[in-house]
Amino acid sequence: MKLHDLKPVKGSTHRHKRVGRGLGSGRGTYAGRGRKGQHARQGGVKGPYFEGGNLPLVRKLPFARGVGFTPRGKVFYRAINLADLAPLKLEGEVTPEVLAHHGLIKSAADPVVILAHGDIDRALTVKAHRFSASAKSKIEAAGGSVEILPL
Repeated sequence: MKLHDLKPVKGSTHRHKRVGRGLGSGRGTYAGRGRKGQHARQGGVKGPYFEGGNLPLVRKLPFARGVGFTPRGKVFYRAINLADLAPLKLEGEVTPEVLAHHGLIKSAADPVVILAHGDIDRALTVKAHRFSASAKSKIEAAGGSVEILPL
């Protein structure tokens, strides 16, 4: 087989539609562009940046550029304070599943960070993906332990 023997698969290619070639072609007169107006003219369709000569929104808000950008590897933690754990009267282990059951987080699959706002008065084994240093020391001071879960 040589290069000149290669052909596309039957039915995979279509003939180019020749617009604006007379009334008998089926695509004559306005050639599928409607009547008058900017879109009927040659080179008439402007890009999404063009706003009819007005100052584009992208240039009006120079400091808002990149607002919708989030880095690919960024982890969004669900923050739980020690004050959130106190009214639950939990005993033993506190895991993301327990927090989701009590409605503190939406899903047990969410990464959880434990923060130190508030106090804890009983020994709990708290399992989370991250702890602040002061939260860790408060939990251990109350006789509990801390276990870091993998992401």
